[in-house]
Formats: sequence, structure tokens, C-alpha cells
Amino acid sequence: MKQFDGFPARMEFTAVPNLFFSALLPHIDDLAELKTTLAVMAAIYRKKGSPRYVSRSELKGDAALMPGLKVAGKKPEEILETSLKAAVGRGTLLCLELAGEGGAEAIYFVNDAPGRQAVAKIESGELEISGLEPVHPAATSEAPPDVFTLYEENIGLLTPLVADELKLAEKAYPAAWLRDAIKEAVLHNKRNIKYIVKILENWSAEGRSDGTHQRDSQKADPDKYIKGKYGHMVRR
Repeated sequence: MKQFDGFPARMEFTAVPNLFFSALLPHIDDLAELKTTLAVMAAIYRKKGSPRYVSRSELKGDAALMPGLKVAGKKPEEILETSLKAAVGRGTLLCLELAGEGGAEAIYFVNDAPGRQAVAKIESGELEISGLEPVHPAATSEAPPDVFTLYEENIGLLTPLVADELKLAEKAYPAAWLRDAIKEAVLHNKRNIKYIVKILENWSAEGRSDGTHQRDSQKADPDKYIKGKYGHMVRR
């Protein structure tokens, strides 16, 4: 190990929050995470303007940091990635995944007030990073369960007769009505196909002006579908 010659009389300093030494340092037991965290703070401190951040690409090109990230069997880039994730997971750093013409990029902020404000503004679109934009995960729209599955999960056994009733209802009413009718039956604990059919007939006759149940959910009469002309057909 080469002996360090000591600090010169005049030199630049990097600001490190006092809280780092009391709240974080005692808990960081991985040397690579510590090195990476300090390198990020130093890189951000040297930046001018606002917002101040450092990118993953910049860190990979850091000639002082990368040679020090050596673990047998692993590349420095892998150690850097693991260390950055650890620092973000610990709450020391904030990370934003961005996309640009050159592909994906990540930028890192110190988790302080300016850093949090910058991340919030970038995510909301109020603040733009030249050449990069936030990566928003594609919305995954799962198809609603089919009516037969919905019936079995919420009402009961799907017998052949019930299946036939549901098939007829599917042809006669919108799919959303059928799903909502099952929910209505569950709400009032009237778990049978006849009650569901009467709900649909009632909506068909009275209409659903706003696409929702024509009822006050707090004052609904659970027996309203069995008081009508065909009430004798509905089993409690």
C-alpha cells in the first residue's frame, strides 16, 4: 500500500452532512456502498446550477471510484450497481430512471430537501432534464374476470342451469351490468342467480341514468328485487 503524503495547505473541500456520520455511517457495513455514497456526494457537490445530480454513466467513468470497487469474481460495474441500489434502499440517495436517445439512464440525488424537490418536479413534468425524460411503467390493464369465474368466486357453485342463465344474461345485458349485478347480490347477501336476474331486469326496466346503481347505497332496500311482480321466483 502506497503511503499517503498528507493533505496540502490549500485544497478544496466537499460538504458532507453531519447527519451522515451519526445516522448513516454506523449502519453502513459494506465498503463499496460507503465508497459509492461518498463519490456521489462529491460529484454532486462539484456540480454547478440546479438541479444537481450525477448520472450512472458519470459514475462509471469516475477514475477515482471505479478502481476501488473490486471484489473477486465481480466486475466494478456490477459492484457499482449493487452499491447504488443499497444506498437508494437505505434512503441516502434518490434515483430516477430516465430514457433518452442513447437508451436508459439513471440519475442520482442526495436525499435532502433540494434533491427531493428536484425529483418531484421531474416526475411531475415541471422540470425537464435535457435529452432525458422519466420512464413511466406501462400501465397494465388486466381483463376483468369472466362472468362464470366471478359467479363462482362470489356467489357459489356453477351448475349447468346457472351457466345457462348466465349465458342468456350475457346476451341480453352489457357485461358491466352483469358484473355489477353480481356485486349487488353479494352486497345484500342474496347469493343466487334469480336475484341477479331480477336486478338486471329492474335496471333494464328503470334504466341506469348515470351508469351506476339507481340507489343510495346507504339506504338501499335489500328486498326491493323480490317485492315485484316476479318476486315469488326469487329464492332468499
